[in-house]
Amino acid sequence: MAKTLFVIGTGTDVGKTYVTGLIVKKLREHGRKAAYFKAAMSGNERDAQGNLIPGDALHVKTISGIEQPLTTMCPYVYEHAVSPHLAAQIEGNPVELSRVIQDLHSLCTAYDFVTMEGAGGILCPIRFDQIQHLLLPALIRACGMDCLLVADAGLGTINAVGLTAAYLKEQGIVLRGIVFNRFESGNLMHEDNKTMCEILTGVPVVACVRQGDTDLDLDAETLEALYKEADA
Repeated sequence: MAKTLFVIGTGTDVGKTYVTGLIVKKLREHGRKAAYFKAAMSGNERDAQGNLIPGDALHVKTISGIEQPLTTMCPYVYEHAVSPHLAAQIEGNPVELSRVIQDLHSLCTAYDFVTMEGAGGILCPIRFDQIQHLLLPALIRACGMDCLLVADAGLGTINAVGLTAAYLKEQGIVLRGIVFNRFESGNLMHEDNKTMCEILTGVPVVACVRQGDTDLDLDAETLEALYKEADA
């Protein structure tokens, strides 16, 4: 059975997919059989045949070099660039938690490490209709995973990281580490943000990713230690 980790962000466009790609690449280069998974993706484009292409999954597959089939990476793919619950209200095909868990289990039996990416920030609605209300924290708990938080290194991140960490704790979800994206070495604010986020949350910043980085500045053993055994 695989080891798993759930990658979340402080919000949209902080670089979750970019950082996840670097994480999966690091695992592959260390000889691990690594897989990527995301329950639902919005804002995707269609190919020449009219089929929706899961853009985040394609990016991770391209940057990491994993051989995992694209079709196993995301069970719910939407065209509209809105949260998954609203995309499903517009397009149909709402997320069924049972299918997500089943697909995840299949990956966990076939790979050494499964990295699952969230959507938006921690309060992102995955499904919200008359049948079910499913927010991201409930999905994380159902998958039995601990989290890694991706945050932009710039202005406002102390508040965003602090609030996200506090909410995760309230929800009983373990936060294993923080990754700063778009980090500039020597930038006084970025360096201070890193220090303050660690002090205020009690969670380490395990890696800082600079603009254009093609490798994660984190040794493979430390990275692997962030993962936990998947539930049987």
